[in-house]
Parts: sequence; C-alpha cells; structure tokens
Amino acid sequence: MKRNAYVLVLLIGLAASFTSCNQSSSQKTDEAIASKLPVMTLTDSASYDFGTVTEGDIVEHTFHFRNDGEFPLILNNITSSCGCTTPEWPKEPIGPKEESSIVVRFDTKNKTGPQVKTITVYANTEPAFSELKLRGIVDASGK
Repeated sequence: MKRNAYVLVLLIGLAASFTSCNQSSSQKTDEAIASKLPVMTLTDSASYDFGTVTEGDIVEHTFHFRNDGEFPLILNNITSSCGCTTPEWPKEPIGPKEESSIVVRFDTKNKTGPQVKTITVYANTEPAFSELKLRGIVDASGK
C-alpha cells in the first residue's frame, strides 16, 4: 500500500512539473508574439487644442502616426463621442515602419462653450484601442 502511495505522489509531481514547463513555454510564445504586434505610434500629440473658434466653423486636424510593430497595422474602426465629429482613416493595412494619418473634422454648429471630443481608434494592437482628443472653445458671438 505504501508503495502505491509513493508511485501516486511521484506521478503527481511529474504531472505538475510538465504542466509548469508547458505554461512557461506557452507564456514565452505569447510574449514573443505580443512583442511583434503592430504598434500605432503617434508622431505628434494624441490631443489637439484648436483654441477659440466661432460657432459654425468646421475644425479639422490630422493625427499622424507610424506602425512601429513587425506586422501590418489594421485600423478596424474609429468612433467619436458625438455625431458632430467625423473621422477619416486608411482602410488598407499599414505596413511595418510605414506612416499614415487620421483626419478628424468637428462641426461646431449648435456647439458653444468649452468642447472636448474623444475619438476612439480600434486596431489590431495591444491594447485594442487608443484615444485621440480635440479640445477648445466655441464662441457663439459670431452669430
């Protein structure tokens, strides 16, 4: 009976040993893949202050970025915090070390006072999204 107990303990120890080795190599593989994922690096700021504009103006800004990863960068979708802000982005993959841009337009019609508009960029990166911001003041005195 004691011999069976020793064999059982030995088998459990071996199984735990193989499992931990498997997890370690799996974790290393995951880290190696993650280090090669596309990386969207802004070449300017993630926030643009448009200052003070007159209500009814269209504010436009271009956010420039580069893919600093080893695989093509794909911008899956871009959303804005309000329908008054519209983004345009490349639909084709951006290769490693290639540069591109996202154009954002903010229609200030019926928007007055301090404004902050958030643009969320969804891509095949880690994390899966990043944010851009437009901020400034819309002056109603031009009416």
